[in-house]
Amino acid sequence: MAPEVLLVLWLWIAAAAALNASEWAKQSIYQVLTDRFARTDGSTSASCQRAEYCGGTWRGLINNLDYIQGMGFTAIWISPIVAQIDAAGSPDGDSYHGFWAKDFNALNSRFGISSDLRDLSNALHARGMYLMVDIVTNHMAYAGCMTCVNYGTLSPFSSQSDYHSPCSIDYSSQTSIEQCWQGSNNVALADLRTEDAHIRSYFNQWIANLVSTYGIDGLRIDSAKHQETSFWPAFENSAGVFMIGEVYEGDPNKFLPYLNVFPGLLNYPVWYWVQRAFQSTTATMTELVNGLNTMKSGTSQTNYLGSFLENHDQGRMPSWSSQSSDVALIKNALAFTMLADGIPVIYQGQEQKLAGGNIPDNREALWLTGFNRQSDLYKWISSLNIFRRTVIAQDQRYTQHQAIPWQIDSHTLGLRKGFDGSQVISVINNIGSSGGAYSVSLSSTSTGFTPNLEIVDVVACSLHTTSSAGALSFTMSSLPRIFYRRVALAGTGICPALTGDVTTTTPTATSVSSSSSAGCAIPTSVAVTFTVRVTTQFGQTIKITLGDWDTNKAVSLSASQYTSSNPIWVGTVNIPAGASIQYKFINVASDGGVSWESDPNRSFAVPAACGATTAAVEGSWR
Repeated sequence: MAPEVLLVLWLWIAAAAALNASEWAKQSIYQVLTDRFARTDGSTSASCQRAEYCGGTWRGLINNLDYIQGMGFTAIWISPIVAQIDAAGSPDGDSYHGFWAKDFNALNSRFGISSDLRDLSNALHARGMYLMVDIVTNHMAYAGCMTCVNYGTLSPFSSQSDYHSPCSIDYSSQTSIEQCWQGSNNVALADLRTEDAHIRSYFNQWIANLVSTYGIDGLRIDSAKHQETSFWPAFENSAGVFMIGEVYEGDPNKFLPYLNVFPGLLNYPVWYWVQRAFQSTTATMTELVNGLNTMKSGTSQTNYLGSFLENHDQGRMPSWSSQSSDVALIKNALAFTMLADGIPVIYQGQEQKLAGGNIPDNREALWLTGFNRQSDLYKWISSLNIFRRTVIAQDQRYTQHQAIPWQIDSHTLGLRKGFDGSQVISVINNIGSSGGAYSVSLSSTSTGFTPNLEIVDVVACSLHTTSSAGALSFTMSSLPRIFYRRVALAGTGICPALTGDVTTTTPTATSVSSSSSAGCAIPTSVAVTFTVRVTTQFGQTIKITLGDWDTNKAVSLSASQYTSSNPIWVGTVNIPAGASIQYKFINVASDGGVSWESDPNRSFAVPAACGATTAAVEGSWR
């Protein structure tokens, strides 16, 4: 292969390596409450008293990764992993959630042992997925009142001098927020003096060891608002991975300054606006649209914010109001979560429409749903993930673009995300399942679509053509509309009935998308998706060598679509149109050993045709 061809190769993958903020922005995260996801014994009927431990483990999670990956997620966020206090029978419940540490130097044995956690990390990486771990450095816990803490039971900070004096938090004072105690007189959360040098030194070394030992790719920082901001720069440097902080704050003016010390934050301001917009069919989109514009005016980093609808601290959407269990409202809210700016974060159970309200009711045992992959919302989330991943694969800049929101009418929101030529237009409403149909027309100025352009709504798989002025007109009902260029969907498997006429496939080789529109240009490069069917073990990675046979330059494929019944590795490489390449697949073991597939070399002629922007090559390991 010519050197200039190698220079333009890119791969949209989830490689087993630390990701920076820009790479995390391309991921989709599934939040796991470890104790409530899956048991080691595989039971789907074991009862769960929600205030106590219920038996979920890291091994149970490993055994059910197909369920998560089947929804299209590329990363998981798990509960804190360190040893916890025993608070069984407490009015505040037990420590099953992981936020009540008693020993930072030990793991929570209720979740498993060290090898289980390493196996989880390896299993994720073998699939091309990532591990994010929740951590708490703000406090330690004691099952008793604030003034009767036995500090000697806590490790490694066993002296009263390691903690601020007990006091109740005054949320009008930042000093009080940072130095007074969370918790209650049932379970006291002793606030660490994280401003002290020896405590900072310990945590910096601790997090470096934790990340290294368990192959952690990202961190979720609990109670970030409750620590002084000067703690975080050295901590982040020691961790060497992406951090997303929990700043429980709805005011953008108070929230956004934390982006000066955290690469990412969970987007609480937008969550409040989303909750108010989608909890009722009488609500309007005005506050949400205005709020999104306020966030954009305050930061260029909206794509590094975690976009969420539910989590372990908030009541689930069906519990918000008498109307919020309406599936149309939920689907619209999920579409916004997945397609607006930010890293989508879905809390376990949303896909099963779990409806728990306040803690602990919102912490249901997922295994009681039977891990149902046929549920309506499981399929909905999967389709949104697949579509988002497809768009990112076609334009790596997609997650750098700040979405442009506008209010179409009081109940309808328009959202344009992506640079011209690869933009996604989402139209989202809150009229609910009983809402009637109505007509919408979007101007070319709003959408960026050109005249006489074929557009597909990937929700209904309906075809639309813009007018001679570029306007897009359609009928809206209770479900969202998500519009994308028809030619870009060819060969992707999305709405195949509409794209089949521009896709040709042979059993072992190529499918190529092209446009029949008059006057279209031959692209300079083509996004070629390579798929190989091969069964792999933990720690193995399938790569593709593109012509020069140097394994150090081989490009990793992704196991993000790998399942036991469909063991495929997939990667998309941008190659100059018209290039003729030779290639082979290799299997790289965790120790670096390389196994080549058998001869002969594979070959592929990259199309150079009017509008041919994507191609696909499929095969099996030889």
